[in-house]
Amino acid sequence: MVAGARLPRPHPLSSKALRRAINLHEKAVTAREAGRFASAERMIRRSIPLYAGVEGPRHPDVANAWFELGQLRELRDDLEDAARCFRRAHAILRRRVDEQDADIVRLQIRVRRFLGGVLRAQGRNSAADRTLSRALDDSTARLGSRDLETAAVLNHLGMLRKYQGRFSEAAGFYRRACAIVAGSPERRGQAAATLAHNLGGLEHARGRFARGEPHARRSVELREALLGKNHPTVAADVAALAALVEGRGRLDEAAALYRRALGIFRRRLGPASSEVSFTLCALGGIRQAQGRLASAEGLIRRALAIQEAIYGRRHPEVALTVNNLGVLSAERGRPADAIALCRRALAIFRRAYGRRHPHTRQCEANLGQIERRRARP
Repeated sequence: MVAGARLPRPHPLSSKALRRAINLHEKAVTAREAGRFASAERMIRRSIPLYAGVEGPRHPDVANAWFELGQLRELRDDLEDAARCFRRAHAILRRRVDEQDADIVRLQIRVRRFLGGVLRAQGRNSAADRTLSRALDDSTARLGSRDLETAAVLNHLGMLRKYQGRFSEAAGFYRRACAIVAGSPERRGQAAATLAHNLGGLEHARGRFARGEPHARRSVELREALLGKNHPTVAADVAALAALVEGRGRLDEAAALYRRALGIFRRRLGPASSEVSFTLCALGGIRQAQGRLASAEGLIRRALAIQEAIYGRRHPEVALTVNNLGVLSAERGRPADAIALCRRALAIFRRAYGRRHPHTRQCEANLGQIERRRARP
């Protein structure tokens, strides 16, 4: 909870409502950390009017509750609503520009960091860059260059640079974050696991699978110790490890890891979550590599339907799956379908990332190869 000034001598009924709000909020945080997102959302939604009724709609506790709701909406794949919640929290906190309370300063930076993360997930990279750069400036100036919140902002900037295809810059941000976490007594906590996950992901994006695998295994080990083996975040670490194992050619091992992750995602997040879609697509890639093309296409089409429902038809994540489906269609002897799909993916990549991004270039190469094959007698 945020430590802020309370109203003087509240009425006993107001005190009761405030205690109720705090209790609901704390239970919501516990439920979120346990992966019980629907239950957490119900509780945090009940706390917001209680906080606002006692402390006023512009109190930091209200902002903190909106921030918690934003995290839950993001975890449940509603990125638009998550961004709206984070902006509401930011609008409240922005009024306290000269705030000296360390908890409120930290919350101000954290809200901006999470908003930047959602903007990146929406494919709005320029807006995400501005938001995260301001968060880094604020965190460095107000909390210090060695604070764990500064490391968290650096980690988000590293993720953004990876998605932009600027791998060297991403590595620089991750190195700075790792140096902070390594010097912290909390270095074996969530921050270390998250950085290990992202370092593995960066090496995967660079095609350096052997370098990435130790990072991914460490993230799974750290996170299982913190959260147990059946938490959605652990499943995300397992899926990331599977991608690196797949890159090293160990397809059966990768498939087993993907299936483990998929089972957790379905149980904890539901059958139509973004994580389910990504894992279905990855399993489809394994089946394709094994020559099981019909099965692969079924998995990838199911993944695409989920992603289009979550992100819309013009999102870069959707384009990745469309590109994969195009390559598979070519392999199944449907060149006209393959060309149409790759052209659709290429248009999205060019608009979102420009012509020099690795995804754009790979999609162009795929399209060119399919068109040349079709043109042969």
